[in-house]
Amino acid sequence: MGIKRVYTEDADFSVNDRCGAPELTICKRSRLWSSNDYEETRELGQGASGGVVEARLRCTGTTFALKKPLRCNHEADGISCACSDGHMLREAAFLAKCHGHPALVELQAIALDAVVGGKLSIVMDCVGPSLYDILHEHRHSRPFTEPQVRCIMRQLLAGAKHMHRRRVVHRDIKLENILVGRGGIEEDVKLCDMGLAVSMHEPPPYGRRGTYGYMAPEVLLGQTDYDAMVDMWSLGCVMAELLTGEPLFDGDDDAEALLAIFHVLGVPLFTTWPAYKSLPLAGKLVTPPHVIARNKLRQHFPEDLLSEQGFEVLKGLLSCNIDRRLSATTALRRPWFSNCADALA
Repeated sequence: MGIKRVYTEDADFSVNDRCGAPELTICKRSRLWSSNDYEETRELGQGASGGVVEARLRCTGTTFALKKPLRCNHEADGISCACSDGHMLREAAFLAKCHGHPALVELQAIALDAVVGGKLSIVMDCVGPSLYDILHEHRHSRPFTEPQVRCIMRQLLAGAKHMHRRRVVHRDIKLENILVGRGGIEEDVKLCDMGLAVSMHEPPPYGRRGTYGYMAPEVLLGQTDYDAMVDMWSLGCVMAELLTGEPLFDGDDDAEALLAIFHVLGVPLFTTWPAYKSLPLAGKLVTPPHVIARNKLRQHFPEDLLSEQGFEVLKGLLSCNIDRRLSATTALRRPWFSNCADALA
């Protein structure tokens, strides 16, 4: 039994988000996978809303990545049995909406698992290990060089630019959600896992989503009408980690994560971040006396580690003031990328 590719001239899958959340429409001419069409070969990892396994299509032997919904545990992780299919369809819709860019994982199909009551799964390209595995396991946290980081960031920023143009915000960009394919870090880096994504066509408030260490300060401080700039902060955190081999910020709760940010970037002042005091949780954070206002980011990234042009990009991504934070489009125009061909943008 074969399967048609998702994207053809007949548009097997289409997305409509003009009236709120994106909605996946499956054309009657398209064919879905069933659990009889493939066999699972190995586990690949865990995503924001389900486990990911490698699957082999029986009729062709082609391998894919299959994201399966979390096992039904009612209120576990806030996802109930009734809405697990909805989460899968929502993520599939975001993947479909952002299809066609080499720095984003491609949706291939939807699968129905008859064994677990017809639950939906997402079929995607099987790419390779995560950037987290490469950095912290294969390289034993040995940092990448600046030229290598520039190649990686150029691809990620191009993918983010494509995604944001389609009004999709990822909200959970981190090393675990970046995959590296056979082409290596120079040309085959892809963002994956849109399980926590949101469409900017949906009106706020938006919930708190993300991972400590990569979460933007405005989200930690309770802002609910944020935008794509939260992804740009996360990309800045990714860039910093690639250069040093360890996370720049850390923390087990909101207060710890914010203090880690302020320890590096300084306590917010009205001149550097005018909107800070208006954020819901700003007045509840007690700043220790040893945390000062001075920005110490350059001390963490001296010139022998990161050039002036590279530091301009990092500093622009890690701006607490959203008005000064670089967008993906603006970041790609910075001189740091001028010596690297821009085929993906």
